[in-house]
Amino acid sequence: MSDVLTYAYAVVRAAEGLQEAAAPLRGVADAPVSLVTDTGDDQLGLVVSHVPARDFREDALKQHLEDLEWLEAVARAHHGVIEALAERTTVLPLRLATVYLDDQRAREVLQARRTVFAERLARLSEHVEWGVKIYVEPSTVPATPAVPAADLTPGRAYLRNRRQQQSVRDTAYQAAQKAAERVETAGRKHASDRVRHRVQQGFLAEAAGSAARTGENVVNDAYLVPLKRCDDFLADVTRAADGLDGVRVEATGPWAPYSFAMPPGESGGAVGGAPP
Repeated sequence: MSDVLTYAYAVVRAAEGLQEAAAPLRGVADAPVSLVTDTGDDQLGLVVSHVPARDFREDALKQHLEDLEWLEAVARAHHGVIEALAERTTVLPLRLATVYLDDQRAREVLQARRTVFAERLARLSEHVEWGVKIYVEPSTVPATPAVPAADLTPGRAYLRNRRQQQSVRDTAYQAAQKAAERVETAGRKHASDRVRHRVQQGFLAEAAGSAARTGENVVNDAYLVPLKRCDDFLADVTRAADGLDGVRVEATGPWAPYSFAMPPGESGGAVGGAPP
């Protein structure tokens, strides 16, 4: 059994200078990157590198995926290769840790799925992905002037404070709904497609956040936007929270189209989500 496996990053469409652009790249495990081409169609290529089999065989990989430090290193290298090549050509990102026994097996997959890959690459040409997150931040809603509580019993004062807190939360969530409607309007106007991801909670929310990023994530969407419409899309999205208290809208990108690599329900190693 071979000591190395073929790690695949993305399917790419042929472009002038692509081989030269790939040559200096270092991918997962600091391995050099190369292209595997389809012998029947030189317009498609699979971006690959060789990784230690001891780390990427199925049993070892299951253990490694629970090691957040290892996973982060692999993810950074994976996305680094994809983003570098996305500057040169249309890319179809593959799922993290997509591996094959060898280059020949990778070539066979490329040949077998040639039509699907070509159609999707054509769909993604001249498009990028933008992530849009909406956060509810009740603490930023202006407080309602308090009613003097001198004549209230402790129980009534407690209930009044609870009602005020609930009113603030309701205001913030209503504002978030309004912001979401504005973002969706911008998407319908400027974007070609949208994917809804799970909102970030718990560890994911903490990992993606910082001292400047607070609040509850209530919308986590990805939009596929033509390059020529990006400025207009961003202008509308960044104005989505204007005049609304207790809500924040955050746009990230542009990314290679991770969330749109395959049609909904399609399998075969295509990626699910964009970088956090």
